[in-house]
Formats: sequence, structure tokens, C-alpha cells
Amino acid sequence: MLKVNGINVYYGNIHAIKDVSFQVEKGEIVTLIGANGAGKSTILKTVSGLLRSKTGSIEFVDKNICSLAPHKIVERGLAHVPEGRRVFLQMTVEENLEMGSFTQPKAGVSERLERVFEQFPRLKERRRQIAATLSGGEQQMLAMGRALMSCPDLLMLDEPSMGLAPLLVEQIFCIIKSLNEAGTTILLVEQNALMALSIAHRGYVLETGRVVKSAPAQVLLDDESVKKAYLGG
Repeated sequence: MLKVNGINVYYGNIHAIKDVSFQVEKGEIVTLIGANGAGKSTILKTVSGLLRSKTGSIEFVDKNICSLAPHKIVERGLAHVPEGRRVFLQMTVEENLEMGSFTQPKAGVSERLERVFEQFPRLKERRRQIAATLSGGEQQMLAMGRALMSCPDLLMLDEPSMGLAPLLVEQIFCIIKSLNEAGTTILLVEQNALMALSIAHRGYVLETGRVVKSAPAQVLLDDESVKKAYLGG
């Protein structure tokens, strides 16, 4: 579904992403793990068109999307939930969700809203509430729900557990797993490597902008060097 081949991304003179290649098959959860500053978020921003690679290609469902504007990439069926949630704080929950639907026909908005409310009952309870008044966990659910309003085939999640209490982390990961089981392919960037690998099919380990390891998730969970560096082993 997604094939990233030999991308190199720079911030000015800083070479942030170095010859990175990976792929995500339809129906998978694939996770990118690594330390802060390894380049995980930069990769997601490059895939979604917010940053540009100097080289290589990014193919989504067999089409090169490197030159497309971000909203055109969303139209193709690829949605990005950014790090830090980035909800529209002065809008209501429902207005935030409607904003996520801007690439879709207006006719189906209410139907898509109901689907999101089924997945996130808490958002339904708070549909008229201003987003700024929500808890961190509720804002994360809102950011995910907003992305789902675009009916994505592939959902990219950047640090969904950041800043959340352990109980909420469990809840968010259960939701991610159920979204995948319902047919959404997921590319997950997550600081909590243990949780990410516990629900993923495959993983890629990044160090200073390079992929240094890739394997099925269970293999990475059992890998001594991964345990030592990322799993507290």
C-alpha cells in the first residue's frame, strides 16, 4: 500500500533522513521506533507532503505522491494524526470532526460522524464541547476521529500515547488495534516501543535518520539490542 524508497530529507544543512526505505502492506500495523530525534516524525511529515525529499520516491497504492500537495494526498486516502494532537482548540468536538471531512462529499458527513461516534463514544458525549476543555486523552481521540472523517485507507499516527496516563495509553492502543481489525492499515510512530511492538505486525528501528533494523514485531521484541535500547531490558 505504501512504498518509501531512498528518501533523503534536510532541514537547511542538517541531513535528517538518510536513504530511508520501508513499506507498509494493506491490512498491517507497521511501527517506526527509535530515540527522540531519530527522524520518525520527519518521515511521516514527508510521506504526507508537509516536507519534501531530495531523492527517492514515495508510492501510495502504486502512485507516486512525492509532488502532491498535502490535501491531495489526504484525498487519495492517506491521513496523518500529528504529534501533539493539533486539534482546533476554539471549535467544538463536532466542528473539529467536520473539518476532517473537507476532502469528502458533504452528503456523507453525518454518516461519517456517526461512525466516528461509534468508535469514540466519549466524543459523542462531548460533541458540543469546546476542544480546549477536553482532557489529553479526549483530544487524542478527537485527533484520531478527525483523521478518520477523511475515510483513510492508511492512517499515520505520530506519538498517540504522548503525555497520557498509563490507563489511557492502554485505551488508545486498544482503539488502534480495533481500527486495524476493522480494515484500516496503520503506520505508527511511537516512543513507547513496547506497546507499539505489542500490537504491530512489523517494525523498523531508526537511529539518527537511518533504518538500522527491520523485522516482524515479535522478532524485535525478542532482540537483545532492541530490548536494551528501547524496551528497558
